[in-house]
Amino acid sequence: MSGIVVAIDGPAGAGKSTTARQVAEVLGYLYLDTGAMYRAVGYCVLSAGENPDDPAGASIIAREVDIAFEPASPQQRVLVNGEDVTEALRTPPVSDAASRIAAHPQVRSVLVARQKALGAGGGVVVEGRDTTTVVFPEAELKIFLEASVEARGTRRMDEMVARGEPAELGVVCDQIRERDERDRATQQRFGPWPPEDAIRVDTTGLTIEGQVDQVVILARERGA
Repeated sequence: MSGIVVAIDGPAGAGKSTTARQVAEVLGYLYLDTGAMYRAVGYCVLSAGENPDDPAGASIIAREVDIAFEPASPQQRVLVNGEDVTEALRTPPVSDAASRIAAHPQVRSVLVARQKALGAGGGVVVEGRDTTTVVFPEAELKIFLEASVEARGTRRMDEMVARGEPAELGVVCDQIRERDERDRATQQRFGPWPPEDAIRVDTTGLTIEGQVDQVVILARERGA
């Protein structure tokens, strides 16, 4: 597949997944959700009754698990060992486990190798932490989406309510702050986060359509 690599990074709840998916649809590119791969491993770790903070156990699971993406509307489906776990991957326990296992270099090396292979040749919109620094450091377009904790907490709470899960804004915001600290510590081991050559887009007051339009314009300026 020809085309450029569009890498979209940013903290939890900034709109990376939805924006990347829709940008890929507009450009006719492959959509690669790297965060879903970490969530998939986190899901398997929890399902196996293992500790997400144990690097040895998590890395074994990362090497053995089969993760596949299946096109679907309105969102891409994620299959783990042939099972559709798309909805399960968005639950708070899995999100927390994903953040924890992502801190293990052994797990990251396995998944980064898979991600590089999937994005080889361009024509891909890839999103997730370290996509702009480790996975595709030479990406033609690097986007760093950000938003206030309150805006991200409200979005996450709305997602949870839509799934029928109990949610309190204050609790969700506290979880996001904790996740931000952990993710920032993990990412800064690989260099500045966001990277200096990334274009920062504040999504606090933007609609999804506005976010997508901005990224599409930037991508087409770079030859997409």
